[in-house]
Amino acid sequence: MGLGSMELGLYSFGDLPVGIHGPEAARQRLREILAAAKLADEAGLSVFGVGEHHRPDYAVSAPEVVLGAIAGITRSIRLTTAVTILSSDDPVRVFEDYATLDLLSNGRAELMVGRGAFIESFPLFGYDLGDYEALYTEKLDLLLELARKDVVTWQGRLRPALHQAPVMPRPLSSDGAFWIAAGGTPQSAVRAGRAGLPLNLAKIGGEAEQFVSFFQLYRDSARKAGHDPANLAAAVSGHLHVQADSQKARDDFYPHYASYIGHNLPRGSNGWKVTRADYDRIAGPSGALFVGSPQEIVDKISREHELFGHRRFMAQIDIGGLPYPKVAQAIELLAAQVLPQIRALGQQPALRA
Repeated sequence: MGLGSMELGLYSFGDLPVGIHGPEAARQRLREILAAAKLADEAGLSVFGVGEHHRPDYAVSAPEVVLGAIAGITRSIRLTTAVTILSSDDPVRVFEDYATLDLLSNGRAELMVGRGAFIESFPLFGYDLGDYEALYTEKLDLLLELARKDVVTWQGRLRPALHQAPVMPRPLSSDGAFWIAAGGTPQSAVRAGRAGLPLNLAKIGGEAEQFVSFFQLYRDSARKAGHDPANLAAAVSGHLHVQADSQKARDDFYPHYASYIGHNLPRGSNGWKVTRADYDRIAGPSGALFVGSPQEIVDKISREHELFGHRRFMAQIDIGGLPYPKVAQAIELLAAQVLPQIRALGQQPALRA
């Protein structure tokens, strides 16, 4: 992505309301995702992402298919996976899916890869959780080799080797289109920095200040590997709800947020049962949750931009069965009242070195 202005994007995991499963619920959820993406494109937002899960309480297991449908109804918004669970997928198929989406969307595709917070895809596709770290490291190496070369010779330990293998189709361009997704572990910052890849931090817990060292490690690792940190894009993603009235935004969003955290995050995660006091604390100036009026959202994004120097903010705004009219209203407020102010942040000095 270009570094000329701050970008504002959206992403969805397609979670279903608690206790509501089945094909009709999933169909309705997918329709809402497409409608949100179309509205975001028309409103001038920069990016729309779709995540991957393999559970009955999520509607999306094949984000590339959903993004392909979105490509047909949008014109300019960039399209990204959020994320592709690379450890339990095949890099060749991942690259081919990405390249196909890029062609269908006239060069708007991005690929965000990670290890994934959930583990159900590993047994589903026949992978050993004992190889969790090794699978990701090896498959990322192959994916980047596929991006560099049309014909690939490669050998690893956990996947069959490739010898002079043409991998088609080719995307219009893969420059800057491959992102590393991270949850805040130092290894992820080092990995992205060494590879010279853009980095997206999913910041859904903790205080903002504690992640300053994470981005510093990312840029230090990039510099040591010979990459200019000023040329690397960084992003932050998190949960968001905005309404004209701050208190109403907090009150309306709380049951959906608490339901999402309580039923859809991996057991053992911090904040498994979110009380109203927890919620109000997380929504505070240093907390991870973005909820309130448009100006409060601007202020919080601005504050984190000063801390992290990132160039993109990605908002997950449709969680916990939040009714689609509320989602649409939030998109319109983000575009009309938040986006113009945060775009100006990108005109400030480039990413911190």
